[in-house]
Amino acid sequence: MLKKTDGSQSVKPFRLVKFFTFSSLVIMFTATIVISALNAHWVRNILLEKSEEYASVLVENLNHQIISRFMIPVLVRYGEIRLREKEQFLLMDKVVRSTLHSFNVEMVTIYDEKNIISYSFDQTEIGQKNAGGVHYEKAMKEEATSRLIQHGSFLELLFWFPQETKIITFAPLRAEKRVSPTLAGPVLGVIEIVRDVSDDYKKVVKLQGLTVGSCFIVMGILFFVLLFVVKHGEKIIEKRAEERIKLEEKLQQAEHLSAIGEMTAGISHEIRNPLGIIKSSAQLLKQKMTKLGAKTSIPDIIVEESVRLDNIITDFLNFARPKAPDLHPCRIENIIEKNIAYLTPQIEDNNFKIIKEISEHLPEIMADSAMLYQAFLNIMINAFQSLKDNGCITIQIKYDSGSIVINFIDNGEGIEKEILKKIWTPFFTTKDTGTGLGLGIVKNMIEAHSGAIIITNMETKGANVEITLPVQET
Repeated sequence: MLKKTDGSQSVKPFRLVKFFTFSSLVIMFTATIVISALNAHWVRNILLEKSEEYASVLVENLNHQIISRFMIPVLVRYGEIRLREKEQFLLMDKVVRSTLHSFNVEMVTIYDEKNIISYSFDQTEIGQKNAGGVHYEKAMKEEATSRLIQHGSFLELLFWFPQETKIITFAPLRAEKRVSPTLAGPVLGVIEIVRDVSDDYKKVVKLQGLTVGSCFIVMGILFFVLLFVVKHGEKIIEKRAEERIKLEEKLQQAEHLSAIGEMTAGISHEIRNPLGIIKSSAQLLKQKMTKLGAKTSIPDIIVEESVRLDNIITDFLNFARPKAPDLHPCRIENIIEKNIAYLTPQIEDNNFKIIKEISEHLPEIMADSAMLYQAFLNIMINAFQSLKDNGCITIQIKYDSGSIVINFIDNGEGIEKEILKKIWTPFFTTKDTGTGLGLGIVKNMIEAHSGAIIITNMETKGANVEITLPVQET
């Protein structure tokens, strides 16, 4: 429980950093979208404002041209204005079109004082009554107005990129005073100008899109950089947490072994002395009963159990106080051959098969051959216990990256996952007899040689014990 609590406390500050990091990114993304929407609205208003100013200049120029080039000459020549007459209409059309030439004006409509269309690029609209609406009324009150009209699909309008954008401007048509052309006279009618500003609008929106897109790209790069930093930080924290847990486990194991060592050192002599007396007494009793001709197996049982108890005490001492290895040059393949020779009777009785896959030209290592012999012997005996009749053990020895690698692979049933997790736990055993210290003693022997031991299950069947021993200079 303490380990978990400490680990979680060390991770909490980093989780808080992660939360604020990703929250900040979300807020920044949201702010970018909001800013882009506000920019679109701002661009729309700026475009409308600038177009109104531009349209007012056009209307003022058109107003002047109509008065000077059409109305005055027509009144002088004909005495009255009748746009229904072809000659006057053509003159008006010529004046309007020549004035607005190259100004990208799509439609011009002129209303008289009675809200009747007197002139239009679309001749079918001439003569229509009450066609000006509210904007006409405002223009007659000397108030120029403009409105923006956009056409396109729903998605195009939603993302502020319409296919077509137009500005419609209503402005009063005034008579100029002869005293000064800059002074406006009474309102004679209303001029409606329709300008197509799609290209201008698209350029502005495109520029805005590039700006927003650049922001998103920068934000995306920032996001992935932060994500990489966060992931890297998580790995570092997890690695440090694992290292700390391993160190705590080793410390607890060392304390546990120290306690066992103190306990076994204190009681080993106390147990072995009376145990030796019991064993020798049982042997003497057996000799006397043999002389008297009495037949009983009790002395043999006492001797056998005394030996078993002495072996248990020896296991405790070997596990709690492992001996330092007596290093000298030796060859692993020779030690394995001695193990096989010793186990030959057991191998033949159970019809076991030993397969040796030994690489050539293996180097010598500095090791305690007696200690490695005992370690390999324990591993092979454990493997035999998992085999059935006609079982097989494959022993592989090879040199790899400065180390000798030994694999003991059997074709037994393998080791259950739950048992495999506890396999190095002291005193844990699945056998009816034994102390559960055998593998722990083997591990101590291997680690005393600066080696490592790993036990895994094979993908097909059986278990694999892999031992790695470094090759030192002899």
